[in-house]
Amino acid sequence: MTSASQPQLSVILITPGSFEAIRKSIDHVRAQNVRDQIELVIVAPSEAELGLDPAALEGFWGWQIVEVGNIDNVAPLQAVGVRRARGDAVVYVEEHSYPAPGWAEALIRAHAGPWAAIGPAITNANPGTMASWTTFFLDFGEWIAPGEPRPAMSLPGHQTSYKRAALLPYGTKLDRLMENEWILHQDLRAQGHQLYFEPAAQTDHLNVSRFAEVMSVQFHNCREFGANRAELGSWSWKRRVLYIFGSPLIPLVRGRRVMGHIRRSGLQRRLMPGMLPLLIACLVSGAVGELMGNISGKGDSSQKRVTFELERLRHTADRDRPKGRSEGGRN
Repeated sequence: MTSASQPQLSVILITPGSFEAIRKSIDHVRAQNVRDQIELVIVAPSEAELGLDPAALEGFWGWQIVEVGNIDNVAPLQAVGVRRARGDAVVYVEEHSYPAPGWAEALIRAHAGPWAAIGPAITNANPGTMASWTTFFLDFGEWIAPGEPRPAMSLPGHQTSYKRAALLPYGTKLDRLMENEWILHQDLRAQGHQLYFEPAAQTDHLNVSRFAEVMSVQFHNCREFGANRAELGSWSWKRRVLYIFGSPLIPLVRGRRVMGHIRRSGLQRRLMPGMLPLLIACLVSGAVGELMGNISGKGDSSQKRVTFELERLRHTADRDRPKGRSEGGRN
């Protein structure tokens, strides 16, 4: 379904089954003041099982459904969405990420510039537990709202929008690069592309907040990252061995960086006493995951991540589920 003009932005959403899983995210996209410039690309196992609600899609430039069958890895489906999109710019919106008013307008405006990728500022949608805050700072510390607009070295994974023309030349390699977008960002920069952080675009992110699962998701994220960085970078075994022996330093390096982000947020007195033990445990778990990725590849980490990515409420503590939009990074 389309209107006469071309969309300025294609929003990719992935559901493991029903439309209800992505309804809240779509509602937030539909609330954008430029929704008539937005195309929705809904990636699902089957249109017949989706249970689409056409009324929830009114007002968009258009929408399409991409049937993909069984889902065992999220990243290739993001790449499928990119290839099927009709907008000049594309962005993946997770089923647990809720764009704020003005998000789409800010992205579209920024894409008029030379930037191949635009990253938004992130706020915490479920700030009720230390587990959520730990995940939040580990995943998004550098890009937590508020912030200043600036050229960037990297941008938040699964939240960043791209000029579609910058991604299409990767072909099927994009399926793997979307697993860990830090690697994609470094490759784009190596080709001469520029990245930009635009805090006028904000999204409210729901974080894993069940204690044991916070450490599990860090392990699998970092194992996948370690494997992809080495394999996609065609690392020699000499370089792998160097990183393997240096892996005990990873918690120290990451921990120092995260502590800096917490201080910048102004939340250190409120968060650090309760957050520090879990933060240390997660840093160690992530380091072990990265070590495993360097030694033996990513294993089944991509498959393990699917439920964390597409069924986030299953991994959110009951008392930490959002009742509405948060007040941002200072909740």
